[in-house]
Amino acid sequence: MAVKAGRYRGMTADERVAARRAQLLDAALEVWGRDAGAEGPRVTMTAICTEAGLSERYFYESFTGLDALLAAVLEGIAQEIEDDGVAAIAAAQGGPAERVRAGLAAFVGVITDDPRKGRVLTIEAPGWPSLRPTQRALMRTFVDLVSREGRALYGAEALEERDAHLQALMFIGGIQELVTSWLGGEVDADVEEIVDSATFMFTRTGHR
Repeated sequence: MAVKAGRYRGMTADERVAARRAQLLDAALEVWGRDAGAEGPRVTMTAICTEAGLSERYFYESFTGLDALLAAVLEGIAQEIEDDGVAAIAAAQGGPAERVRAGLAAFVGVITDDPRKGRVLTIEAPGWPSLRPTQRALMRTFVDLVSREGRALYGAEALEERDAHLQALMFIGGIQELVTSWLGGEVDADVEEIVDSATFMFTRTGHR
């Protein structure tokens, strides 16, 4: 008990638990994003623990089951997109169009700089029925974010709150399909063209 409560290799017990949790999240992203296709091995707790180099008993320190871990991976990607997008809008110079483009470039950057994140978010996760509540919650988060940021960007020209919400819902659904098709090789475009297309759509529909 003294060892568990004290420091081991310079880390407290809580720090070791946090480090193992981070290992499992990284391993889940790797296995899910790399191997989850029809020809790859199944995404299982065992496969993730093997990738992380941890025994399964450590899995239950942080997660109640596989679904809880995968939901945490999704939530982490979504939080990164939100943080990067809001920061990019705040730092951008110019008018609404330039700020919108900066925010969308940050979003696309998250899922193109690390293709595993794009695959997990747009291709793999929708195939897990047990994760639908998490996906719906994340969709609402993105819709609220787009609606809020759009109203802040356009000021007097902003849509009324209800209309902004409807527009944001259509926009998020559209960009999700665009990115999914692009990642799946169905759309012949580079990153800049994807960002340009999304920016065009929002700047034409996101205000009065």
